[in-house]
Amino acid sequence: MQPVALQSLSELERASLQELALFQLQQRLPMGHLSLDRDGPKGIKSIRQKLESFSKDRKDCSAHTFGVPLPQVIANDRACRQLQEAMGRSRRLCLEVEATVTRFRAQRHKRLGMGTSCIRAPDGGCPEEPFSPALVDKRSWSQRRGAMSVDSITDLSDNASELLEALQLSHPNELDPRRSQGKKKLLSLNPITWQVPRIVDRCCTHLEMHGLQTVGIFRVGSSKKRVQQLREEFDRGLDVFLDEHQNVHDVAALLKEFFRDLPDSLIPRELYGAFLSTASLEGQAQLDTLQLLLFLLPPCHSDTLLRLLRFLAKVAQHAESSWDPQGRQIPGNKMTVSNLATVFGPNILQKEKPGEKDAGALNFEDSAAIILVLQRLIEHHHSLFMVSPEMQWDVLRRLFQTDPDVIEYLLRRKFPDVPSPEREDPGEELALSALPGWTHSLERGSVSLELYSNVSFLNLDVGI
Repeated sequence: MQPVALQSLSELERASLQELALFQLQQRLPMGHLSLDRDGPKGIKSIRQKLESFSKDRKDCSAHTFGVPLPQVIANDRACRQLQEAMGRSRRLCLEVEATVTRFRAQRHKRLGMGTSCIRAPDGGCPEEPFSPALVDKRSWSQRRGAMSVDSITDLSDNASELLEALQLSHPNELDPRRSQGKKKLLSLNPITWQVPRIVDRCCTHLEMHGLQTVGIFRVGSSKKRVQQLREEFDRGLDVFLDEHQNVHDVAALLKEFFRDLPDSLIPRELYGAFLSTASLEGQAQLDTLQLLLFLLPPCHSDTLLRLLRFLAKVAQHAESSWDPQGRQIPGNKMTVSNLATVFGPNILQKEKPGEKDAGALNFEDSAAIILVLQRLIEHHHSLFMVSPEMQWDVLRRLFQTDPDVIEYLLRRKFPDVPSPEREDPGEELALSALPGWTHSLERGSVSLELYSNVSFLNLDVGI
């Protein structure tokens, strides 16, 4: 088994990984640094609810993007995208109807021009073909109604990501807290779709294309009037496109303001003290602790943070001057990792909510710790968002205790090339013997699974 990206894990695996990371952090960090463990043993079971509780509070507000909780921003973007797609389908349908009516009129005019509106059939009647337009042919109608086999889904390569996202949309009843109260949410066995706000992705993409060589990006001032206009367009839910004519410093300021105005900071305030405590650690211990803390983040916060860190790392790569193949000097943007961490640190790690008393007041120790932590995140984001084989096995070991019926499916997904053996009695076999290196035995009261590899030996002994 190889290290895998955090985003490739299923929703169920990520939830189990959160619980596992919290347990290990409680062993690593001093008491009080992790505010989530105040409830004692119940804190482990409620980690998902605590970190994602703010995503359930949907406020009725006119703003679409700024000053709105991150999960709601993503939901708003999704709703706008679905509306645009529905309007596009409606326009295409209208064009099809118009073209069909035009063909019908042309055929009717041609027949009337020949002196008859009906050609007699041999039996004296009119032919069965009606003089009414066929609005949609049978093939397109069957496709529009969803008459599609499951196997044909794999052929939709262009819309694969959109299809995956559509299959993972929350049921409308889940948005109503009164209906979902008291019901246990079933977690998916498929990976969670990429959850990054449209404004973040478009600002980062624009700056990657047009701003990497801009000196003083994120430091040079912008036009408040133009930035305010962009804010209003995003807040109205418009499909804003940032082209080469858009000022780089305006887009940079817009990106900073988005993270600054989040009511729930990108790194939840419940983890503020825990992240700052890693500044006192060194070497691999610091990176391991940061990785565990990143595993605690809700998916939308984790995905958005990774998108931002990738972008900042790319900006830092162009900090120094370079030369093109013709020998001409390309000026650097002067924004090193330290400078970027100084600019974005207070917007990513916030102790107080925006507008609260002392929200912008930080002592020197906290400011230095925030800069150091964000530096490490930028420098090591490639490895910090990867899940090691050891951690993957720990997740499987934990799922044996909580959801033993899904283990075989998860293993099949991790080893897709292994054929599935036929079983005479599914109730007595786990169908894991075909996996390379796996042996299993059933004993009364326990299931023992062993994996032999060239680097490790893992024994999964779980009581049942």
